[in-house]
This record gives sequence, structure tokens and C-alpha cells, in this order.
Amino acid sequence: MDYIIYFAITIGILVFIHEFGHFAAAKLSGMRADVFAIGFGKRLFGWNKKTGFTFGELPKDFDGEGHTDYRLCLLPLGGYVKIAGMVDESMDAEFADRPPQPWEFRAKPLLSKVFVITAGVIMNLLLAWLIFWGANFFQGKPFTETTTIAFVESNSLADSLGFRSGDKILKINGKQVNNWEDVRNEIFINTLGEDLNISLLRNGEEVTLSIPRNRIPDDESQAMLLLPEGVKPAVGEVMKDSPAEKAGFKSNDILLEINEVPVYTPKQVTQLISSNKGNEINVKVLREKDTTNLAVIPNDEGKIGVAIGTVFTGKVHYKTYGFFESFYHGWLDIVRMTDLTFSMLGKVFSGNIEFKKAFGGPIKIAQYAAKSADSGLSSFLYFLALLSLSLAILNIMPFPVLDGGHLVMIIIESIIGREIPVKIKLAIQQVGMFLLLLLMAFIVYNDILSL
Repeated sequence: MDYIIYFAITIGILVFIHEFGHFAAAKLSGMRADVFAIGFGKRLFGWNKKTGFTFGELPKDFDGEGHTDYRLCLLPLGGYVKIAGMVDESMDAEFADRPPQPWEFRAKPLLSKVFVITAGVIMNLLLAWLIFWGANFFQGKPFTETTTIAFVESNSLADSLGFRSGDKILKINGKQVNNWEDVRNEIFINTLGEDLNISLLRNGEEVTLSIPRNRIPDDESQAMLLLPEGVKPAVGEVMKDSPAEKAGFKSNDILLEINEVPVYTPKQVTQLISSNKGNEINVKVLREKDTTNLAVIPNDEGKIGVAIGTVFTGKVHYKTYGFFESFYHGWLDIVRMTDLTFSMLGKVFSGNIEFKKAFGGPIKIAQYAAKSADSGLSSFLYFLALLSLSLAILNIMPFPVLDGGHLVMIIIESIIGREIPVKIKLAIQQVGMFLLLLLMAFIVYNDILSL
């Protein structure tokens, strides 16, 4: 249910922003916007000045006389604005038998048409830019001031790849890394589709690891590959009347050692506790600035009644920017993510990245929306910005049905000096819609396989 709710919120915001761009641009250009729809297909309900609020479809001969019908439709996978005199997703071409009217799209000059067609993309870019600006201005960019690996568990993936506790990462594929954010970006994002060559400092000597791409998880959430120096397991919640409560454990206690064995991960803590059923264990914890030793006996199930999470005890530097400087850095974020998107597309077409790993549909969007929302408002807004930017890039592609496809036809009409026949436009739209639906079905299929 969380997935459904967050998917609806995410898509609703993005579609509204995009379609509002088309709607506002049409109104500013003196065009009639007959329909403002969230979703496709059958009209569930809506409102206009002529009929008020109504359920179901409007009569086929309904004439809004310039008033917009704001509606919610059956399939919540997008939306559209029906602009008078334009062949669009509704496939309505009744206007073709009439002379162009002053309020119609087809009667307007080139610049007005381009403005209306690109306004949705512009709004998505502005939304992403605004969120990136806010992140830079109010929060700043976090920089975890270490590239040293805290702990590598025996027989773990990191261990099999050649990493060792205390390794300091110097370079990844020849690029110097200065903080943990650099490390993560280079491993999981910037080098997608590429094998990794990682330069390390180990016991005063430089060591190089060569790692095939297929050994690296698709994203960090799938497997905690590496832990930065400073990450520690911590107590999140203590159950009432549990062995932990009786032993004196408290929320936010940072676990340092169990039976004199240093601990670094929740998994390691769980294994040490569960392997001592019924036996007293000694736990060294850091509580605020003081260390405390606690003795506790795990129950017959190997549990002591605590929830274990992770905290970072090292240095994190937030670099903040001024009001106007944040706009500049927000735009740099857009440029960087756009460049990364096209780089990834290139790797997909070259076969270096699998299609299903590069693209996600409604199910993946719902999953990531829910995960980002659980991490807090700033995380959800950042995900929304990335998705809004992706929607802008997708829509400007020169593909039928998309805004970029409409833009191409407008430019062609301007070059040849006459309108492309409506029947040809309809055929192009229908073929484009069919191919787009096939692509969407394939993406959803891959989403289901990845569950």
C-alpha cells in the first residue's frame, strides 16, 4: 500500500507540473485548452465552468466554448492537455474538416507552437532545478571525510574482491577520490558498464584491485559492499522487559565490542549475540561521550530484545552555498545528471549495460519513491528532482507521441511551409503510441522479474 500511495503522489506531482506547463503556455499564447487530464482513457470525473462537477464521460458533442474540463482518467500513468487544433494523445481530429480558428494551435506562429510544446519539459527542468537549489541552499552537500574502509567481513563479497579492513581508496579507474561520496559515485554510478581498477593504500604500500563489473551489485542498496571508517552499529529501540532492558541498554547506545571483539555491522552484532544463547556476553557501548560495559544473557532464541541500526561517528562536512550561488550549483547538478543519463544510454545501446538495469517502470518508481520517503522529506524531494529531470529528457526525445516528436513535426511544417496532412499525423501518433505501449509493457515485465 505504501508503494501505491507514494507512486500516486510522485506521478501525480510530475504529471501535474508537466501538463500545467503545456496548459499555461497555451493560455498565454491565446489557445484554447479543452481538456486538462491526469491519466489516460475513460473520464472518471471532472469539472468545468459549463457543467460543473460531473462523473463519467461528457457527451460526445460537448462544446466547452473555450472552458477547460479538468478531469481524472482511468489509467494513472501520465496525463495530457487537449489543445484545440492539435493532433495529440486523444487522437481527436474532428477539427480537420473546419478552417483553422484563431484560438487553435494550428493557426498560431512557429514560436508560439514551440513554446507550448516545450513548456512541459521546461517545467520539469524548473522543478528539478528548484529542488537542487533548495538542497544546496538549505542543506548543502555532505562530504564524508574519509576514503578508508572500516571493516571487511570474512567470506563477504568485499573480501572475495580483495578488499581488507583499513584499506584507503586512492583512485577508481584513474580518478582520484577525496571522500566517501566520491567512492560511492565512482563505483555505482559514473562507471556503470565498466570494469573497475581500484588503487588502494594498504600498510603503506599501493595496491591495485581489478574487479569485473558483473561482481559489483547493481546498486548499493542491494548489498552493503564497503563500509566507511566511522560506521558503527547502534541500538535503535529496546524492547520492554527484554534482557537488554534489564541489562541497562538504552536507545542510541553505540556498540563498540562484544566479548572484546570489535563490531562494525548489525549483521556482525546479530551473529555474535545469536551464537551465545544462554551465555553471558560483555558488550562495550559508547553512550554520549562515555564508554560503558554491560553484561547480558541472550534468550533461547539468541536474542536480547534490541533493534540494531548503523550510525556514522566520523566527520561529515556540509558545504553550503549562498542564495544565488545555489542556483548555479543546482544547474551544475542538472548538467551532471543529464550527462550521466546520456552516458548510460550510450552504454545500453553499446551492450555494456543491460536494458533492465538502466530502465525502470511503475513498480521500480513506486519502490524507490517509498524508500526515499521513508528516509525523510529531503530524500524524497531529491528522488522527485531526479525523476522530473528524467521525464524532461525522455519527453524531448524526437519520438512520436512525445513532446520531441511534436516538435519535429512543427519544425518540418515550418520548413516545407504547409501543415502535414492530419491523416499522416494521426498515423504517426498511432504507431508511436503502439510502440510506446510495447516499450512500457516490456519495462513493467522487467520490473516484475526483478521483484
